[in-house]
Amino acid sequence: MSPLLRNATPADLTAIRDLLERNGLPTSDLASSGARFTVACENTRLLGAGALERFGSAALLRSVAVEPARRGQGLGRHLLKALELQARATGITQLVLLTQTARQFFEHQGYRPVDRGQVPQGVRESAEFRSLCPASAECMVKWLR
Repeated sequence: MSPLLRNATPADLTAIRDLLERNGLPTSDLASSGARFTVACENTRLLGAGALERFGSAALLRSVAVEPARRGQGLGRHLLKALELQARATGITQLVLLTQTARQFFEHQGYRPVDRGQVPQGVRESAEFRSLCPASAECMVKWLR
C-alpha cells in the first residue's frame, strides 16, 4: 500500500516534531511559524513530513523529512511534489530552502544554489534564516511556472 499524503492536523504535531528531531531539523518554532505541513502516513504511522511557510509570492520549503527506513523509495520526491503543487495552487512562484545534508536530493528536483541575499526579504527574516539554521546551510531556490 502506498502512503497517504494529507494535510497535517494538530494531532500530528508530536509525531512531526519527533520525526524532525530524529533527522536533526529545527523544531523550536513549529507552533509559531505558521508553516503548513503535509504528512505521509501509512495507517496511523507518520512516515514523512514537509511544510511551506509563506511570505507573499515566495515560500520557505522546510522540514522535509522521511523516516530513515523508508528513504530511497521515492517518498521524499512524492512529498516534495505535493508541496510544490500546493504552492502553485496558492499562487506561490518561488520556493526557497536551506539544507546542510540534502543538496543533491534537491538539485535532482530542480532546485539551484543561490546566495541568501537574493531571496525575498520576508524569507530572510524568518526564524529559520535568522537563527535556526546555521550560516553554513546551503540556500537553494526553485521557480514555479
